[in-house]
Amino acid sequence: MQIRKTLRIKTIKFIKILGPGLITGASDDDPAGIATYSQAGAQFGLLTLWTALITFPLMAAVQEMCARIGMVTSQGLTGTLKRNYHPVILYLMVLFSFPAIVLNISADIFAMGAVANLIFPTVHSMYFSIIFTIILLFFIIYLPYQKFAAVLKYLCVILLVYLVVPFLYKQDWGDIARHTFIPTIHFDKAFLNILVAILGTTISPYLFFWQATMEVENMKHSKHLIVNKHLIKRMRVDVDFGMLFSNVVMFFMILTAGTVLYKGGLHQIDTVEQAARALKPLAGSAAYYLFAIGVLGTGFLAIPVLCGALSYIVSETFGWEEGLDKKFQEAKPFYIVIIISLIGGLLINLIGISPIQALIYSAIFYGLTSPVIIAIVLHIANNKKIMGEYTNNRSSNILGTITLVFMTVSAGFLIYYQFAG
Repeated sequence: MQIRKTLRIKTIKFIKILGPGLITGASDDDPAGIATYSQAGAQFGLLTLWTALITFPLMAAVQEMCARIGMVTSQGLTGTLKRNYHPVILYLMVLFSFPAIVLNISADIFAMGAVANLIFPTVHSMYFSIIFTIILLFFIIYLPYQKFAAVLKYLCVILLVYLVVPFLYKQDWGDIARHTFIPTIHFDKAFLNILVAILGTTISPYLFFWQATMEVENMKHSKHLIVNKHLIKRMRVDVDFGMLFSNVVMFFMILTAGTVLYKGGLHQIDTVEQAARALKPLAGSAAYYLFAIGVLGTGFLAIPVLCGALSYIVSETFGWEEGLDKKFQEAKPFYIVIIISLIGGLLINLIGISPIQALIYSAIFYGLTSPVIIAIVLHIANNKKIMGEYTNNRSSNILGTITLVFMTVSAGFLIYYQFAG
């Protein structure tokens, strides 16, 4: 009885620690990410399962640096850039971030609409996209920060459906273990392209900005005015768990597509609705509906993070009043950016840019900015004038440098494939 009580108390304490890191990690598995992981599994079976083990420490290292920067400076990443670097760098980040994030929002909104149409085929997907956009606007603008953060935190639970889906289909767990722990690399265009897509989807620049800003918001609302080693340790637990959660979900998405779709002979999946539709005859209605519900849940989780990150970037750049804890009248420009990004994302499809094209364009913008931002994050995190005693340790620098190399090479491949390959 005492053991059970102790375990319950420890579990409650652990859940209370979770916050910005968990939300950031879970939002990384957005509908666009689901499409990428589904394509990886459908095209190559289990050959890319090992990437979940590789991306976890890289994601955790960079997001921890961003979180630490936010906590120590009491500013978002944009504010720190503005104060310590040449304005040209800052404006280039905004220039590339705005279209990339809006295009990402567009792809996610229309993925949600398309999947909802699969569940209720009598209603056109566009109507669902409009309804979801209105719900998201209300959700973001009218909920105070504490409730907003709580809703996002518990939306993360929806992603657990992806851990169930593979068990609805007969699996060869020995084969799965082999492909998880023994990396396979094929040096051909198709395989390298999917590796680049996985890296770009898991290590996205908007997450860096969101993580830093949310740590600032969290510090304000928890009334911690001074950073100490205890708070840094709690933050690391939150970030590590969030990134682990993200990569576990990614693993099971690839596993689902790699066993159900690949073995079923379906090797080309471009959108999440294609993946959901293909699951029904191969794995049954339960897998189909769970997958579809997961897409809707991840959309409602990721889109507020995308447009919130964008609004913080723009607001900090131009010195506008900002904050999800503020009412609309108190931070009009901040919320107007959110409204523009959501409505802009909704309208993109109407001007002839398909969700797939939107994903490609946003990947190019992310690919161009990601190495630069990671290099800047590394520089800030090692700058004693900015970080004081909370600069990077050796392991953070090693993992951060590896991430920088991977993302630079990834950006090179991405640009080559899009423009020359």
